[in-house]
Amino acid sequence: MNHSEWTRIFGNKTKSLRDPWRLEFDGNLVAKYPNKGWKMSVRSTCGRFKCSHCGRVWASNKAMVVFHMRLSYGQGVAKAKPLHQKSKTCDDGPMEEPSINSGNINVLLENLVEQIRKKCYNEDVGKPTRRFRSFDAQSPHEPAHCEGCIQGICPRS
Repeated sequence: MNHSEWTRIFGNKTKSLRDPWRLEFDGNLVAKYPNKGWKMSVRSTCGRFKCSHCGRVWASNKAMVVFHMRLSYGQGVAKAKPLHQKSKTCDDGPMEEPSINSGNINVLLENLVEQIRKKCYNEDVGKPTRRFRSFDAQSPHEPAHCEGCIQGICPRS
């Protein structure tokens, strides 16, 4: 995953906010339990996964990203954790991080900034959340292989 692309897009999206914001990646975020003073947002998008053990590649329209955000003393921080999936054909394979294309990263971060406006600035943004461009996934969602389902936050679980 290209973190610099995410931070560049996020920087462009947050220029209109009255406070400076930065994006950090945090593999230790616990989806349902943000730290005190932090707000949470969970978003789905489509992503591609590749098992580093068996080499299987698959697409999922349930690639999820957990965001925690906080505005404190005129500084905003958003933390991101892409949730992992595991190959359904490889019992020994690890949970893998999604690869998300630029267009969908753009939609994810636009929706995140909308959530920041609502949750940190109490703004009424009044517009619907943009939808990501989905894949024609060939197989059904596998809850036992989805970190979001395991954590109880995936809408498919």
